[in-house]
Amino acid sequence: MFSQKMLWGSLTALVLLTGTSGVTLAKMPAHSSEQTSQFHGIEQPLGLKVGVAIGGLTLIGLELWWFLLYKSSES
Repeated sequence: MFSQKMLWGSLTALVLLTGTSGVTLAKMPAHSSEQTSQFHGIEQPLGLKVGVAIGGLTLIGLELWWFLLYKSSES
């Protein structure tokens, strides 16, 4: 159905198209007195961030494999 070259090309194009070129970051207030929100950000440990990212990429990879590369024995 899909060749590996086409799959990798599509994934690369998807990453390039969803890059941060069009993203505008919100400006954080310089002082805590300028904050109008009652919620405060919580700094997460780097290991947790990396673990969540790896877990998410693993699940995405499993879904791609399941729907695009898995060959059932029914045919």
